Amino acid sequence: MALQLYNSLTRKVEDFIPINPNLVTMYVCGPTVYDFVSIGNFRTYTTGDLLFRVLSENGYKVKYIMNLTDVGHLTGDNLGDADSGEDRIEMSAEKEGKSSRDIANFYIQDFIKNYERLGLKKPDKFTKATDYIKDQIELIKMLERKGFTYKITDGLYFDTSTYKDYGKLSGMKENESGDGARIEPNLEKKNPLDFALWKFSPKDKMRWQEWDSPWGRGFPGWHIECSAMILTELGENIDIHAGGEDLRMIHHQNEIAQSECATGKKFASYWVHTAFLQVDGGRMGRSIGNAYTLPDIEAKGFTPAALRYFYMGAHYRKKLNFTWEALQNAQNAVKKLYDLVGTYEESKDAVLAIDFLDKFNEALNDDINMPEALAVVWELVKSEVAESSKITTLLKFDEVLGLGIENYVGFEIPVEIENLARVRTQYRKSGIWDKADLIRREIESKGYLVEDVADGFRIKRKV
Repeated sequence: MALQLYNSLTRKVEDFIPINPNLVTMYVCGPTVYDFVSIGNFRTYTTGDLLFRVLSENGYKVKYIMNLTDVGHLTGDNLGDADSGEDRIEMSAEKEGKSSRDIANFYIQDFIKNYERLGLKKPDKFTKATDYIKDQIELIKMLERKGFTYKITDGLYFDTSTYKDYGKLSGMKENESGDGARIEPNLEKKNPLDFALWKFSPKDKMRWQEWDSPWGRGFPGWHIECSAMILTELGENIDIHAGGEDLRMIHHQNEIAQSECATGKKFASYWVHTAFLQVDGGRMGRSIGNAYTLPDIEAKGFTPAALRYFYMGAHYRKKLNFTWEALQNAQNAVKKLYDLVGTYEESKDAVLAIDFLDKFNEALNDDINMPEALAVVWELVKSEVAESSKITTLLKFDEVLGLGIENYVGFEIPVEIENLARVRTQYRKSGIWDKADLIRREIESKGYLVEDVADGFRIKRKV
């Protein structure tokens, strides 16, 4: 089965046909680096990771870029108008008493650390908006020359009425008001959905980050950064643009408008959007105190692998409800998988269980159907397939799953641990239970578990 993806642009599942069969280009909208990244955001980045892995499993070479927004993302975005409010980076800098650069660098480092701990494949490049200011200015100048812009008091804007296909991604038209707008509209704008390409610095306040431009000193609008980085790093037409579903209505449709008006070419062939992560059936948000981070869940004894498994338990296009019970179920499933793998006998003559591999790949190619892929994993585990073939096949599965199964297969038990286990067994036979229990705890502290079996003991790696 060839790879099929749901395309948000056409609103249907389509066969994936790359522009260049030798290189797939993919861009994922990354975080705004003003605060710790929540597990809601990481669901989107995990979808990007799975998509990258599935493309690779299908034999494609992929050039993968993810942006890091370190300027221009204003607080009005949450209120339906991304051109109003305060710059999130600047606000965080003022709150923490640091420079904007220090704020961005700190949260970028924290994001990448947690990104790696979740087992996410690094893109070819993380691109920072501030590294592409010249590219953004040049792109805006191109739009200005072609007659797509106009200037008002607070900046240079894109005129959505000049682009006949405006709203083809979201369904909104240029004369409609923004979905969910809860603030007074800017009456200087020609159309409600016109958006800022370049914002002027306020006259009564110094910004940490501002640059000279042909239109005045200021900073780029939020949307222009992605278009500029894509054009610079990936070209005028890319295969896949991905991100969270919250970006589809405004941010992504604005990217399409400005990019296609500048180049005259189709911007992206496939749009992939990940649905929201809810908490206890409601909205996740920093303002209500439930925007949990990876360290938050680890503090409660959960592993990054458990969170990754939890994400894969629902299709990326369906809302996923986070509860601590659901995360515990995911952790139990991961632990059970590790425990089972640790008991399997390896063999040099092991072969792949082709029937199961075919079913697994069929699930992957069905719009990245990870719940079905996980079902195949457990079907294999419960089957009569030889243990050595189970190991080989599970390791192949894990090239997409990213659960680190290889860490629990074929490990050598240190002599020290075996000797401790033997001494413990002798204590147990002699009824010296307190010393036997002391040794058991010592073995566990070294990363192993000892289990009593009919013919002695069995040692496993601690999960």
